[in-house]
Amino acid sequence: MRIALLNSGLGLLAAAAHLHTLVPGADLVLAMDPDGMPWGARTPDDIAQRSLTCARAAAAYEPDVLVFACNTGSVHALGALRAEFEPAIPVVGTVPAIKPAAAASDVIAIWATAATTGSAYQRQLITEFAAAARVAEVACPGLADAIHAGDGAATRATVSIAATRTPAGCGAIVLGCTEYELAADLIGNALPGAALFGSAAAVAAQALRRVVPANGAGHGHGTVFAHATPPGFSSAQSSHSRDHASAARDPGTGRLYVLLSGRPASIPAAALCYPEGRVLAAMPAGPPLPGARRSGAPQPVSSSPDDQAGPGIQP
Repeated sequence: MRIALLNSGLGLLAAAAHLHTLVPGADLVLAMDPDGMPWGARTPDDIAQRSLTCARAAAAYEPDVLVFACNTGSVHALGALRAEFEPAIPVVGTVPAIKPAAAASDVIAIWATAATTGSAYQRQLITEFAAAARVAEVACPGLADAIHAGDGAATRATVSIAATRTPAGCGAIVLGCTEYELAADLIGNALPGAALFGSAAAVAAQALRRVVPANGAGHGHGTVFAHATPPGFSSAQSSHSRDHASAARDPGTGRLYVLLSGRPASIPAAALCYPEGRVLAAMPAGPPLPGARRSGAPQPVSSSPDDQAGPGIQP
């Protein structure tokens, strides 16, 4: 089996680590866009075009499923990806895990980027899945950027600020940006007693449902993994780094491919700041496609205003 994951940055690591835990023998293609991140401030059309460019580069590796492990990208570009790649390649999107959080508590907070907080999209999800709950939308400016950079001090500082903005008594916290799951331990320590809900486990499970037919064989590469029947939905607490320890000890036979804005590359150094990234980095690297141009390090993020303009699952 070969699974491709797409995100502008490190937000795909948590879902990729879950997939590696479930199916250690599966190849993983990590497609990121350091040249264009962050996507949140871009126009919807620009997000769709950059997403398609990254997805096309990943599709060259003939994945069995494409996982759009990004909230912002799923909002603006999931339809475009499905129109281009399905039914040949199933595409799985990501939405904030508001529904399971509201089922667990009648007082919840949604941590999200400044662009997503208060958006019509998030308000629609709240109305649809948490109408009976008391919901606080908590903007977390700078948190995703700090996580992308692997800046532990900045991550701790932004988590602390967001925790002070979270109303007391919240029983559930929705991690409304995929990057936040990499800081789940810090967030949990800042809000003791609150359950954390993210998308990585659910998205990984849905990806396997889409690619594994009833006989348990992957349609693209013929791998049999009857032992890897995916579980049901779970909270982001199941994505805490300690849960990936067994995968780190035994990376299995799956190979890792990394694409940075379409270029074959090594896994970004910042990914190694997180247990999920270290688990994936322990996988053997797959051979590049013939003629592919390789880049050994991620490209710098543009600071130009023109380059600046986001989880549950979308099955």
